[in-house]
Amino acid sequence: MDARSDEMMLAMGRVLDAAPEVVFSAFSEAAELAKWWGPEGFSVPGLSFQARVGEKYRIEMQPPEGEPFYLAGVFREVDPPARLAYTFAWEDPDPDDVETLVDLSFRDRGGSTEVTLTQGPFKTEARCALHRDGWTDSFNKLEALIAAGP
Repeated sequence: MDARSDEMMLAMGRVLDAAPEVVFSAFSEAAELAKWWGPEGFSVPGLSFQARVGEKYRIEMQPPEGEPFYLAGVFREVDPPARLAYTFAWEDPDPDDVETLVDLSFRDRGGSTEVTLTQGPFKTEARCALHRDGWTDSFNKLEALIAAGP
């Protein structure tokens, strides 16, 4: 039996109406990422983010109410405009949080880009669902940003 078959993994995708280079930049350039990252109502007041293999990153997330919180990780793969992978860990994690690996691929669909995301493994279904909701809101925000144009 495959040892990984029981791991909780998040898998989702979205087709965005922009070229792979544009979409990859939205995920890999700090100024672009800050425009759309996070669940609905959240902002990114600060980030240290340079997409290079081995580089550490840190993102400050500000919810609509309450104190900001942070996530950090290390870039594992940066292959523009096709693939981006990095570790993801909450600072001051919930007891059910573990470091996960985010793996993104960007596929040219002739004027649009298919983004495929996997993240995990998660310790609990609740933490997986939390990330699914966050990524769904983030993709919605990115899609609206792309639709609004430059």
